[in-house]
Amino acid sequence: MTKVNIYNIDGSSSEKIDLPKIFSTPFRPDIIRKSFNVLHSNKRQPYGAYPLAGTRHAVASIGKGRGMSRVPRLTQGRNAAFAPSNVSGRRAHPPKVEKNWKEKINRKESLIAKNSAIAATANKEIVTKRGHKFNEKLTLPVIVDDSFEKIKKTKEVIKALDKIGVYEDVLRATNGKHIRAGVGKIRGRKYKTPKSLLIVYTKDDFQKYSKNLIGVDIVKPSNINIEYLAPGGDAGRLTIFTKSAIKELGGAK
Repeated sequence: MTKVNIYNIDGSSSEKIDLPKIFSTPFRPDIIRKSFNVLHSNKRQPYGAYPLAGTRHAVASIGKGRGMSRVPRLTQGRNAAFAPSNVSGRRAHPPKVEKNWKEKINRKESLIAKNSAIAATANKEIVTKRGHKFNEKLTLPVIVDDSFEKIKKTKEVIKALDKIGVYEDVLRATNGKHIRAGVGKIRGRKYKTPKSLLIVYTKDDFQKYSKNLIGVDIVKPSNINIEYLAPGGDAGRLTIFTKSAIKELGGAK
């Protein structure tokens, strides 16, 4: 069994513990990617075009013999309309609300993907490859004492993360926030923000003291899934577990 350090909020290491068996799961990026795609597909909101879009015009074809293309034209003008090939015409194959976006995955595959993604958080090479910044002397995953959950202010959380040696990754996400390219910026999603730390905790009120950190996600062991562990389908997220959370995770099936 692999032994890892347990860090105090002042950055010192108090003891070592054995990682639960779940961290010995083989790395399966293919199944992780499949599970992530299924999860995102099932979260899609059905959408479609207005059925009459581009067809609400009085049009007629002028017939042949006039030296003009025989496309449908407005009866109150000469502009072409209605046909898919025309400007402002209907779409040939618009998206339909009734399309079923749902996908399925085997229960065992889903469990393998989750366990494999959890195990990837303990692999320094995979975590570094994902672009995370942290003190190279740290043992992964980063496990902190339960006193971390008792912090009552965001600035104290920042201070603790800095002492432990992972706050550099939060700064990476903060500095990496940028305006999205393309039309999405006018559809309520102007900015793109890199993902930073994942904090796995057990105490209910801890979330409100950490949720303002850019790129940081906070989750309980019972709610952890591929979307948290492998954003974008890429495993190896820099993760902090509290001592209680790692014990709860080790006992979960």
